[in-house]
Amino acid sequence: MPSPLASKWTKVFVFLLCLGPFGFLAWRTFTGNLGPNPVEFYQHTTGDWTLRFLVITLSITPFRKLLKLPDLIRFRRMLGLFAFFYACLHFLTYLGPDQSFDLAAMWKDVAKRPFITVGFTAFVLLIPLALTSTAGWIRRLGGRRWQMLHRLIYISAICGVIHYYWLVKSAVLRPLTYAAIVAVLLLWRIGDWLIRRSRAVAATPKTQSASAKL
Repeated sequence: MPSPLASKWTKVFVFLLCLGPFGFLAWRTFTGNLGPNPVEFYQHTTGDWTLRFLVITLSITPFRKLLKLPDLIRFRRMLGLFAFFYACLHFLTYLGPDQSFDLAAMWKDVAKRPFITVGFTAFVLLIPLALTSTAGWIRRLGGRRWQMLHRLIYISAICGVIHYYWLVKSAVLRPLTYAAIVAVLLLWRIGDWLIRRSRAVAATPKTQSASAKL
């Protein structure tokens, strides 16, 4: 029996779910229900969803392996692109309503305030990942180089967590929660790599011994 995760309709459903936060923002804007500081509301909402989608994207591989659900991989690219989408909205909210599209003022702000610097770094690191997310780029770069490039998502997530932590200053529970999740995912990735490496090393003498007998 085919897995529900393999259905195209499941992918459509997940796509619509991912659009939910944008629809929420559009509805709040339409109804004028953005609170006393609309710019801050936009920034916090888009920033939160950027981090959430980064975490969800990073969770796909562990869940796929631990839960034995290979079809989960079908959603990783889409989830990563939605992380970039909300990061773009977050950046445009800062560049537009916050900085009035004054690039000179923005660069000064990036250089002067560390939490802006690290947040901008997180955004810039996502750009090459979004641009090379297609099958064509995987072929051009080769699987190994493509995978190495896309490990930048961990650095982007770490920078995003630091950006959030330095921004809130005192109410640090939420950024620390994100930090803990990203740390667990990174440790799992390192552990998985070490296990695969040890298995490869253990298998090498057997392969060489079999070759010698031939």
